[in-house]
Amino acid sequence: MANAIPGCRVGPIVNGRGTPPSYRIARFAYTPYTPMWFKNLQLHRLPAPWSVTPDQMEKWLAPHAFQPGNSVEMQTLGWASPRDDGALVYSNNRQMLLVFRAEKKLLPASVVNQITKDRAAEVEDQQGFKLGRKQLRELKEQVTDELRPRAFSIRRDTRVWIDTVNGWLVIDAASPALADDVRGLLVKSIDQLPLASVRVPLSPVAAMTDWLLSGEAPAGFTLDQDTELRSSGEGGATVRYVGHALETADMRRHIETGKQCMRLAMTWDNRVSFVLTPSLTIKRVTPLDVLKEEADPTAHNDDERFDSDFTLMTGELGRMLADLIDTLGGEQQNATPQAVAA
Repeated sequence: MANAIPGCRVGPIVNGRGTPPSYRIARFAYTPYTPMWFKNLQLHRLPAPWSVTPDQMEKWLAPHAFQPGNSVEMQTLGWASPRDDGALVYSNNRQMLLVFRAEKKLLPASVVNQITKDRAAEVEDQQGFKLGRKQLRELKEQVTDELRPRAFSIRRDTRVWIDTVNGWLVIDAASPALADDVRGLLVKSIDQLPLASVRVPLSPVAAMTDWLLSGEAPAGFTLDQDTELRSSGEGGATVRYVGHALETADMRRHIETGKQCMRLAMTWDNRVSFVLTPSLTIKRVTPLDVLKEEADPTAHNDDERFDSDFTLMTGELGRMLADLIDTLGGEQQNATPQAVAA
């Protein structure tokens, strides 16, 4: 397992020399299309089951389909086709896949400021006196308007998985801000969207801290070699282990000084590895070798491989989420929303 990335360290880091074979991770060797497996799971609840068909979903999303921005729009949001075939909803076995697309124009502040400064100098030479704050602000706005049509545009796609059978809506986003954008467009597209947060009796922080303290993972899971412990006191002293054995004695010493576990690398059923966080957001999701061996060997083209991989991913992650929620005491009943209004 690789060492921590330089420049990303928060507090002391303990690095090991290697990772035992049971912790090694293998990536799927996919063909040209985008790798299927979500890397991050922002979890939300829907009614289970949620009686919405792909055709209904397509109708809801269509008015908000992505359209490239014009010369004056700095950001454009919309729904894109998961398979580039014009359909905004991909569906297989009552599982849906959506794609949220954001196009943003890049207009570096340094460029705007430099041109504004040069223009201001020219005006001052002509007028013989310095520009006031209001004039500089107006000049900067004028420069921004002039440069906007020439700004570079970047697009980023974020995938959304909807499990209508078990009532999951999962966003593949590490950033809370990006997840907020996706949820915002979902609410705008789907009237009375019955979306709810996932509530469990045992907080992830308390559970992860207890697992480290005992040195034992819950049934069906194993503890891997990455974790972060942080003090709740002033200064927030932090210790992060990366690729290092999590010795129970070391964990106990940190916990007894007031630190709590804020992220923990785990593996579910020797099939999927991930990092659990306090908000119940799941990061660094990675399928292990055993799943690669279970991929459909009869798939002959991209469409068939896409279908097979989507079925495999949703099936495995669905079971993993159910087991993880059970380890945290199951769901509180009031977390389930009411049925959607048609």
